[in-house]
Amino acid sequence: MRMNDGIFVIDKPSGWTSMDVCAKVRGILHQKRVGHGGTLDPMATGVLPVFVGSATRAVEFAEGGDKEYLATLTLGVTTNTQDSTGQVLRRCPVTATEGMVEAVLPRFTGEIQQVPPMYSAIKRQGVKLYELARRGVEVERQPRPVTIYALELLERLDEASYVLRVLCSKGTYIRTLCHDIGQALGCGGVMSSLRRTMAAGFTIHQAVTLEEVEERGAELLLPTDHFFAQYPAFTLLTAGQEKRCRNGNPIQTEGLSPGLYRVYGRDGAFLCLSDYRDGQLVSVKNFFGG
Repeated sequence: MRMNDGIFVIDKPSGWTSMDVCAKVRGILHQKRVGHGGTLDPMATGVLPVFVGSATRAVEFAEGGDKEYLATLTLGVTTNTQDSTGQVLRRCPVTATEGMVEAVLPRFTGEIQQVPPMYSAIKRQGVKLYELARRGVEVERQPRPVTIYALELLERLDEASYVLRVLCSKGTYIRTLCHDIGQALGCGGVMSSLRRTMAAGFTIHQAVTLEEVEERGAELLLPTDHFFAQYPAFTLLTAGQEKRCRNGNPIQTEGLSPGLYRVYGRDGAFLCLSDYRDGQLVSVKNFFGG
């Protein structure tokens, strides 16, 4: 791994956009190639994988994974953004009990249909929905299937606020989930806080702050191959194999099970993620070079 190649698992602070965090990392490392694996709204905190240097080639693999959140649902209010930062559209007395909140959660577990919020980056005819929303324009949105693998009530904060744990698929809007739960309870609801505790296979326990990155810099970078740790490793045995690999050619080998492999050079350098089929390893994504 070169000096500024690898992955920071950042604990994103509230008030920062995901691109703000990337810009900060660029400035700290003086590295232009920085990208993130999954946008977090400015109000949200928690796990934001930030890929640096050649590791940015892995971003496409990071965006589609499952995610886990701790969200605060506040009942009795509806806003135009479906979170507590938006314009209040309606307030209602909260008559729902903790038992009623728990009872409604199974309705939102499993594969469900979500209508994306207007305040989202989804595009309609090339224009992001939140840009239309800011102009006061609302357009019809088609429901999208998402999967909620786990949804549990962890804590009641007060008569109107509850902490929920959500494990979900890519594309799930937690704001919309809170809004829809509030609608189902008849009093409305918003997301009043959000903390992502897992994304792209990284957990909050691995996360570091931007202050720590400022102090320690590249020493906090995780090696790129750490991201692909779920796949078995294969080390090339000959100079000829390594030359073929670095030239983008398939590697002939026997005895492997079909599937993805982390491929390493004879010196232990992580070279690529490859797919083994029909007796050969075919590169899916290379991580050598500049």
